[in-house]
This record gives sequence, C-alpha cells and structure tokens, in this order.
Amino acid sequence: MFDIIPKAFQKVLVEIWGLYDFSKQFFKEFLKPPYEFREILRQFYEIGNKSFSLVGITGFIIGFVLALQAVPTLKPFGATSLIPAMVSVSLVREIGPVIIGLICAGKIGSGIGAELGSMKVTEQIDAMEVSACDPFKYLVVTRVIATTLMIPLLIIYADAIASLGGYLALNIQSDISIRFYYSQIFNSLAFQDLIPPTIKTFFFGYAIGMVGCFKGYNADRGTESVGIAANTSVVVASLMVIVLDMVAVQISNIIF
Repeated sequence: MFDIIPKAFQKVLVEIWGLYDFSKQFFKEFLKPPYEFREILRQFYEIGNKSFSLVGITGFIIGFVLALQAVPTLKPFGATSLIPAMVSVSLVREIGPVIIGLICAGKIGSGIGAELGSMKVTEQIDAMEVSACDPFKYLVVTRVIATTLMIPLLIIYADAIASLGGYLALNIQSDISIRFYYSQIFNSLAFQDLIPPTIKTFFFGYAIGMVGCFKGYNADRGTESVGIAANTSVVVASLMVIVLDMVAVQISNIIF
C-alpha cells in the first residue's frame, strides 16, 4: 500500500516535468521562423468554426437556466429587475469562462490528443522528420496558437448567447423589454468584470492546446494509446482549467 503512493507521486512529477519541458520547446519554436500561417488558419477553422454550435447551445442553456432559477427566488422580494445584472455578472466573471472552458477541454483537447496520437502510432510524425519537416512546429505550435486565440472568442460568443437565453427565460416569467434587459446588463458590468475574465481565457486556451498536444505527441506505440491520449487530455486539461481559474480569481481579487 505504501509502495504505491510514492510511485504514483513520482509519475505525477514526471508528467509535470514533461509538460514543462514541452512548453519550453513550444516557446523556442514559436519565436523561430518560418511561420506556418496557412496551417494556423486551418486550425482556427477546425477549432473555432466547428465548435460554434456546441458552444452556442451550451451558452444558451446556461443563461436560460440561470435566469429561470433566479426568478422564483427574487420574485417574492420584488427584485426581478436585478436578475439581468446578476445573470450578466455571474456569466461574464465565472460561469461562462469555466463551463465553456471545460466544454472546450472535452471537445478540442480530446480531438487534438486523438489526432496527434494516431499520427504518432501510424508513424506519420516520424515520416515528417525524415522528410526534413519540423513536426513540432507544424503540428504543435499551430494548434496551441489556435486554441490560445480561439477559445477566448468562443467564450465571448457563448456569453453573448447566454445573455439572450437569460432574456428569453425572463420574458417567459414576466413582461420585460429587451431594451431594459440589455441596459441593465451594460450598466452592471464594470472594468473588473470584463478584463480579468478575458485574460484568464487565454490561459485556458493555452493549457487546453498544450495538454492535448503533449499527450498526443508523446503517445506510446499502440492503438490503445490513442484512446488513452484522448482520455487523459480531457482529464488533465479540465483540471488545469479549474486550477488556473482558482489562481486567476485570487490574483484578480488582490489586484482589483
């Protein structure tokens, strides 16, 4: 029993060091030309455009349910006019970034891990090295850049759709104009409600892309390792999103 704990802890430390070394290699390759702009644009499409529907539906349901649940709580106090402010602040500051980050970790992180893992198993990465093509720059750097830049845009898009879902939920329960609803939203949002959550979404995107690439790029030689790479990418990326959010909240509370 006591022999298992040190081995498990040692394995975690090895994974952390491997991810650190992988990140260090990313920054070295990121600053060196040539730059794969065409592949980066293709990854923008693969990561961003193909996630719009899932992110939009998730955001709409979050806003709809959040407003719908708030109505019976605040209506006896005559405070339904405060619901737009509550929904907008909670969505923008915490609920939207974290939940959409976890959704992206499941969809995008697993996709990257499975794709690169299958390329490693079928020796396509080795073939790229033989043909004098840098597989790390072409496969890893482009995907990490795409996730770092696209996931914040997906989160902003989800917040906008979630606000619309909140309006529809309130409109079902009470007669509220869309002009009043959005005026309450914009009046309730301040600088500290927008900038810190937006900054942390870039770290979410970087972590999701880096973990997915790390797990897929270092997959073992075997078909089973593809599924393991996809599964562990989701687990580790989701955990990193939660940890980064906890750190970001503490830092923003100290600064702002």
